[in-house]
Amino acid sequence: MLYPAWVSTMLPLPTTDPTSGRPFTMDLTAVKAAAARTEGRLHLTPLLSSAGAADALRRSSGIVIGDGRVRLKSEHLQHTGSYKVRGMLNRVVAFIDHFGIDEVKRRGIVTFSAGNAAAAYAWAGRSFGIPVRVVMPKSAVPAKIAACRAYGAEVHLVDGLMGEAGVLKDALIAEHGCIDAHPFDDPYVIAGHGTLGAEILDQLPETDVVIGGLGGGGMLCGAAVALKGLKPSIRIYGVEPEGSSAVKQAVDAGAIVPVTPKSVADGLGAPYAGSWTLPLAASLLDGIVTLPDEEILGGLHFAMQRTKQVVEPAGAAALAALLFRRVPVATGDRVVVILSGGNVDLARIPEFLERATPIPGA
Repeated sequence: MLYPAWVSTMLPLPTTDPTSGRPFTMDLTAVKAAAARTEGRLHLTPLLSSAGAADALRRSSGIVIGDGRVRLKSEHLQHTGSYKVRGMLNRVVAFIDHFGIDEVKRRGIVTFSAGNAAAAYAWAGRSFGIPVRVVMPKSAVPAKIAACRAYGAEVHLVDGLMGEAGVLKDALIAEHGCIDAHPFDDPYVIAGHGTLGAEILDQLPETDVVIGGLGGGGMLCGAAVALKGLKPSIRIYGVEPEGSSAVKQAVDAGAIVPVTPKSVADGLGAPYAGSWTLPLAASLLDGIVTLPDEEILGGLHFAMQRTKQVVEPAGAAALAALLFRRVPVATGDRVVVILSGGNVDLARIPEFLERATPIPGA
């Protein structure tokens, strides 16, 4: 789906940081500022290559990827096992800049998340001695709950889905005075994720197409700010599970649409697109596609078997979208797929592999 220009004009982008009330412009300058705040604290994740993925696409479609290799931006090898620390670290440092470290330590921060964002905030908070509370659904991957506790967070588990988690988060803010740290719909989080896009072009300036997963949209929208700012001709496609398509539904409707996520890709299970991510997705992404869980798991199977990368279902969604030919790529395109996370539930891997739809041409 290619979004018409009029969509972005109907969805104005906020211009104020909700925490400080200060003006905030979401652009390449904001991404560069995020890179400066987080310098020396993050991994430069490798841009791996897969001739096997390119071969599978050629056999199934006749499309010959530029130089015969699909590139894999390996954010599953980032701190905490996902890209999330890019945005959360930038947000925490911005809290410190605004409130002062003593005030942030006194109040602490709180977030809600299915796991990866919570772990990233816990990791970032621990780096500065800041107490972190996280609210998660009881259905979250056990390893993600354990990781949050290992990073020092106080974990609150709730029944139901992410909507209930948001309610408890608000109650903790009212009771303890915690600073609200949103998992995706925050300008500093999004700008921090923008460093991912800048890195991709540093590593492969010839990139023509970038494909990434969409939950609430923070990662890919932030990356798109940098990618389009540095190379306007680049094409960017978002991928969502069929059972959890908050961003696509919102862009199609031109308004935030609450959803009830239902997908094996828990990392793409946001209950809504945000006031920042929705207009960015509508204006910067060249399209959004959806996949059934079985195809997402096909991408996970391929990643593990052929590229030897252990990723979670959400981390495999973009690769699956390419290999199942859901995203329009052409012969000669240099394609980068974002492997966004590796915090897979190890106990479920046999189930995932059994359910996986085989990749065409593999």
